[in-house]
Amino acid sequence: MTTENAEASPLDDSFHVFDTTLRDGAQREGINLTVADKLTIARHLDDFGVGFIEGGWPGANPRDTEFFARARQEIAFRNARLVAFGATRRAGGTAAEDPQVKALLDSGAPVVTLVAKSHDRHVELALRTTLEENLEMVRDTVSHLREQGRRVFVDCEHFFDGYKANPDYAKAVVRAAHEAGADVVVLCDTNGGMLPAQIQAVVATVLADTGARLGIHAQDDTGCAVANTLAAVDAGATHVQCTANGYGERVGNANLFPVVAALELKYDKRVLPPGALAETTRISHAIAEVVNLTPSTHQPYVGVSAFAHKAGLHASAIKVDPDLYQHIDPELVGNTMRMLVSDMAGRASIELKGKELGVDLGGDRALVSRVVERVKERELQGYTYEAADASFELLLREEAEGRARRYFRTESWRAIVEDRPDGTHANEATVKLWAKGERIVATAEGNGPVNALDRAIRVGLERIYPQLAKFELTDYKVRILEGRHGTESTTRVLVTTSDGNAEWSTVGVGENVIAASWQALEDAFTYGLLRAGVDPAE
Repeated sequence: MTTENAEASPLDDSFHVFDTTLRDGAQREGINLTVADKLTIARHLDDFGVGFIEGGWPGANPRDTEFFARARQEIAFRNARLVAFGATRRAGGTAAEDPQVKALLDSGAPVVTLVAKSHDRHVELALRTTLEENLEMVRDTVSHLREQGRRVFVDCEHFFDGYKANPDYAKAVVRAAHEAGADVVVLCDTNGGMLPAQIQAVVATVLADTGARLGIHAQDDTGCAVANTLAAVDAGATHVQCTANGYGERVGNANLFPVVAALELKYDKRVLPPGALAETTRISHAIAEVVNLTPSTHQPYVGVSAFAHKAGLHASAIKVDPDLYQHIDPELVGNTMRMLVSDMAGRASIELKGKELGVDLGGDRALVSRVVERVKERELQGYTYEAADASFELLLREEAEGRARRYFRTESWRAIVEDRPDGTHANEATVKLWAKGERIVATAEGNGPVNALDRAIRVGLERIYPQLAKFELTDYKVRILEGRHGTESTTRVLVTTSDGNAEWSTVGVGENVIAASWQALEDAFTYGLLRAGVDPAE
C-alpha cells in the first residue's frame, strides 16, 4: 500500500479541506501521540473524507519520520493526500543541498507544506536574515520541490500581524510563493488575535493584489477561529486548515467539524464524499478516544448536548416540529436529538456500522433494536464503542448469531503486585481457563499486572491457538469515569492489539483497572482469533 493511491481523489480540486491534527493539533497540552495513534487518526480522517492530511515534520523527530515510512506501507488512502510539513531552506544555502528539504522529499508524501516567514520583524529577528533573502528562500524551496514533482502549499506564518506592520512585504511573500509555483498560499493567524471582519478585509485585498490562490489557518485565541475561517471563505479563500475537535497549541485551532458542517450545510459546498457528513459525530468521538481526551459534550454539531432538549417549553414545541428548536437535522452530522440524557445509538448508525464491519443485519428491525438497547445499557455502564470497533463487532455478532464467539472460558484470574524491601516490584498473574474441553492453569510474570495477565493468557492458550503468538499489545489507555468518589470510581480501559498486519481496539469497564483490563484483553484475544478465521471452541 502506498500514498500514491490518494492521487485519485473523489472530489475536484476547487476547494480544499486540509487537516493538521497530526502536526498542529498534536501541540495541544496533554496530547502525546504515538506513531500508532497517528496512523489510527489518519485512517479516521481519510474515512471522513478530508482532502489533505498533514502528517508531521519528517526529519525533525524520529516519530514523524517513522509515521511517514509506515503510512506509505500501511495505509491505502481513499480520499486524502498525505502532506509533509517543513520549512523553507536555510538562509545562505540552496534548497537542493538543504538536509531538511531532502527529508521532505524522502518522506514520499505527494504534497509538501512549507512554513515561511511573512512578518518583517520575524525575518530579521528570528531568521536573522534580510527581507530579500527570505523571499529568495521561499522562491528557491518552492521551485526545487516543484521540480521534484511535489505539490507545494506555503503557510505564511504570522501573516496578519505582518500585514499590519508591513503590508507590502507580507504581500511580497505571497507573490514570491505563488510565482515560484506554490498551488496555495495560506494566510496564518498564528497568534489567533484577529476578528472576522479583519480577516475578511485582508483576505479580499491580498487576493485582489496578488492573484494567488489563498488558504486560511486560524488559531482560536479570541474564540473566533471557526468564524475567521468562514470569513476568509467569504472573501475568496478556497483552502481551509483545521484540526479535529479544535486541538492545538494554547487554546487550539479552527475546529474541523463545525467548519466542514458549515461549508456543507450552510454554504452548500460539497467538500466531503457523498454520505461522509453523517460520520461527523462518530469520527469526532473516535479521535477524542485515541488522544485520550473526553469529548466535549457541548461542542457544536457533534457534542452529545448539541441537540439535547430539557422538558418544558421546548419539549412541547419539538413534538410539533423538531426544527423549531434545532438549526439542522442532527442526523445529517450523525448526531441525535435527545429529550433525556442518553448515549443511545440510532438505528441508522448501527446498520451502517454493521455493513462496514461485514455483519449482515438483513433489515431485521428487531435485531437492530436489540443492538441499540444493548449499546445503550453498556454505555450507561461506562463502555464506549467509538474507538473500540472490535468490541462492538463482537457484541453485534453475538446479537446477530444468537451466541457469543467464545474461544475460551474464564474460570478465574488473579494478579499480584509484590512490593519488596529493596524497592523492587514483582508482578505475577495466574489464570484458570477452559478451552476445547481442557482446563488450563497458567502463571506468568510481567512488568505490570496487566502485562502479567496478558502473558499468562498466552502461556495457557498458545499451544491450542498458535495464532496468539503473533498478537502484540500496542497501546493501552485508562480513563477514570464519573463515579462515587476517588478510588471507588468506575474505570474504562482501551486496548489496541496488532497481529503484524492490522490493529484492533477493545474496551473493558470495571470497578478497578485490573478488572477492566481483563475484559479488554478477553475481547482482544477473541477478536484476534475471529479475525484469523479460527472456529469457536466453546
